[in-house]
Amino acid sequence: MIAKRVISILRIFDTQKAIEFYIDWLGFKIDWQHRFSEDAPLYMQVSNSGIVLHLSEHHADTTPGTRVYLEVEQLKEYHHQLMDKKYNYNRPELEESFHNTWCMQLTDPFGNRLTFNEEK
Repeated sequence: MIAKRVISILRIFDTQKAIEFYIDWLGFKIDWQHRFSEDAPLYMQVSNSGIVLHLSEHHADTTPGTRVYLEVEQLKEYHHQLMDKKYNYNRPELEESFHNTWCMQLTDPFGNRLTFNEEK
């Protein structure tokens, strides 16, 4: 087997809150959105600098509270960008981890956790 790409699916419950968190604050962009009908749950792909996530309102796709571990570069700069936006619901710390990385942990409005890491 050769993996080409791995994409996490995160459960969301409110499209506007998801957009406020992932697009407006974290700086992801919406690549595409899908609904089977106007009143059906949303399924969408968002991305930022090589990170691709699927966000789903569908009940059976995944469970709230999923954790995604992300290896990134330029984490200190990204942390400063986020702090400058003064998002009311999250003020992440930039910490040194026990496994020799800089680490920033975020929790989205639906209980999913994103752990950004950069090797020191």
